[in-house]
Amino acid sequence: MNILTDTHIDFMKYRKVFVWVSVALLVVSMAELLVIGSLNLGIDFAGGTQLTVKFHDEPDIDRLREVVAAAGIEDVAIQRFGEADDNEVIIKTASIAGSEEGSQGLIVEALEQAFTSPEVAGGFDLNRNGREALADLLTRLDPEGLVGSDPDAARASYQVVADTVIEAREDDGMFVGAADLDSIAGLSDATREAIRGNTVFGNFAVLGAENVGPQIGGELRQKGIAAVVLSLLGMLLYIWLRFELRFGIGALVALTHDVLITLGLYAIADFEFNLTTVAAFLTVVGYSVNDSVVVFDRVRENLRRTRSQTLVEVMNDSLNQTLSRTVLTSGTTLMVVVCLLTVGGDVLRGFAFIITVGVVIGTYSSIYVASPFALLWEQFFGREARTRRREARAT
Repeated sequence: MNILTDTHIDFMKYRKVFVWVSVALLVVSMAELLVIGSLNLGIDFAGGTQLTVKFHDEPDIDRLREVVAAAGIEDVAIQRFGEADDNEVIIKTASIAGSEEGSQGLIVEALEQAFTSPEVAGGFDLNRNGREALADLLTRLDPEGLVGSDPDAARASYQVVADTVIEAREDDGMFVGAADLDSIAGLSDATREAIRGNTVFGNFAVLGAENVGPQIGGELRQKGIAAVVLSLLGMLLYIWLRFELRFGIGALVALTHDVLITLGLYAIADFEFNLTTVAAFLTVVGYSVNDSVVVFDRVRENLRRTRSQTLVEVMNDSLNQTLSRTVLTSGTTLMVVVCLLTVGGDVLRGFAFIITVGVVIGTYSSIYVASPFALLWEQFFGREARTRRREARAT
C-alpha cells in the first residue's frame, strides 16, 4: 500500500526553524526535570514499600494518610488506582533503615485498627488470609470427615478447596460477605457452611505488596540509566559502521533528543518511573533509529546514483521517497498504542504514554533532527568543510 506518492516537499527549507522548535522542547523538558520538579520514581528505583489495597467502601484518602502517619510512617504517598468504583488505592512509603521487610506490617496493622469493626476483630479474615492458612483452618475443622482416615490426603484435599476459594476472591479483589461463597462452584454444603461459620469478611484486602531496599533501588537505577546510554552508543556505532559517521551523529542527536523530550513530558504527566518505563524508553530508541536508518539508507542510495545534486537536495528527495512508509508505519503503530493509552488501565498507561509520545517525536526527529544534524556535521567536518579549508589554504 502506498500513499503520498510523488511528493516534492522541501523539508530542508525549514530545518533551522524546526531545530529551534526542538531546542525549545528540550529546554522545557530539562526545566521540568532539573528545576521545576523531578521524576516520580517508583520503588524499583527509589526503594520502599508499595501496597495495593482494596476497600469495601470508597476510601477517604485524607483519613488514610492520617492512619498511616499515626503509625509513625513518614513520607507516605497515597493515590487512587483503577476505576472509581473499584475502591482501590496504592500506598507507597520510603525505605526504613535497617528493615528488610519495609513498612508493610506497620501499614496493615494500622489499617486493621482503623477499619476493622469490633464484630470481626480477631476472627479468621477471609479477605486477608491466604491459601495455606485457609487450608489449615479447613483441615482443623474437617467438615468432610477426612482427617481420621488419612490426615495427609485430607490436607491435600482441603488445599484444593482453599485454592478454589482464594482464586474466587482474587477474581473479585475481595469478598463482600458470606453470600459470595454461594457462587463458588465445587464446594460441598458442609465445607461452605464451615467456612461461613468460622470466618469473617474484613473491610479491606491487600491485593499486592512490593518491597525494595534502598541499595537494590540504587543499583537498578544505575543499571537502567546504563542500559539507555549503552543503547544510544550502540546505535551510533552501528550506523557509523553501516553507513557513515555523519549519519551516525545525526541519528545519535535524534535519539538523545527523543529520549530527553519524552522523559520531560513523562515527568510533567507525573507517571511513575519504574523498570517498565526503562523498557518503554528502549523501545522508543529502537523505533526511532529504525525510522532514521530507513531515511539514511535511501540517502546513501541516491548519493550513489547522482553526483550532480547537493546533499540538501538528496536529503529532500530521500525524505519524500520514504514519506509513505513513514506515515503508514507511524500511523498504524499509533493506532495500537493510543488504544493502550486510553483503555489499557493504570498499569499500562505509563508505558503506553511513552510509546505514543516516542512514536510522534521519533517520526518528527527523523526528518527535522537526524537529517539536519547529519547535514550540519557534513558542513563543518565533512567533505564540504575539507574542501573549503583546502581552498582557504590555497589562497
